[in-house]
Amino acid sequence: MIRVVLADDQRLVRAGFRSILEDEDDVEVVGEAGDGDQAVAACRETRPDVVLMDVRMPGTDGLEATRRITADPRLDGVRVVILTTFDLDDYVYSALRAGASGFLLKDTDPDELLHAVRAAHRGDALITPSVTRRLIAEFAGRVKPPAPAPALNALTAREREVMELVAAGLTNDEIAARLVLSPATAKTHVSRILTKLAVRDRSQLVVLAYESGMVRPGWFGG
Repeated sequence: MIRVVLADDQRLVRAGFRSILEDEDDVEVVGEAGDGDQAVAACRETRPDVVLMDVRMPGTDGLEATRRITADPRLDGVRVVILTTFDLDDYVYSALRAGASGFLLKDTDPDELLHAVRAAHRGDALITPSVTRRLIAEFAGRVKPPAPAPALNALTAREREVMELVAAGLTNDEIAARLVLSPATAKTHVSRILTKLAVRDRSQLVVLAYESGMVRPGWFGG
């Protein structure tokens, strides 16, 4: 079972998500929260696999709650998917930088919501193409020079190649096809990269790849 916490200040929104999720045999809603503090507390109490986190909530907002969750060693296995009604703001970059595993608009259809929960549980990145373009645009607009990332020196040439393709948004199957590998081998490479760089998931690899200068905006036709 995929254990989920719902964090949104609107009860009707939480009820709608709960209804969708609990129709599935492999998903269980184990907690709800109306603000960021409650979300963190619910995670510490229930240890969910995935949190669906609203951005704008009274008091502690979803971004700060995400930072607290991802910084807590006891919640290392918790994946946060940010939910918002806004796609024309800076939440995308801020959410991923805070440690979120993905970003989803609230008006997404039920199938996409379920896909988001399952993808986050698997440790896959959850960034739609439109959001990826905005994320790359955010990096392109940054004036700071790339930040040194000595940990990248631990990667083999093949692992650096795989990481660049992860940053381009490719799945394990697509990486395998591009590099003429088996999907299992591609998955193993990604897992080793995550371990070597001590990052939570693929979304964090994307952030690190751009912030370190390993890849640059425009390389992938963003």
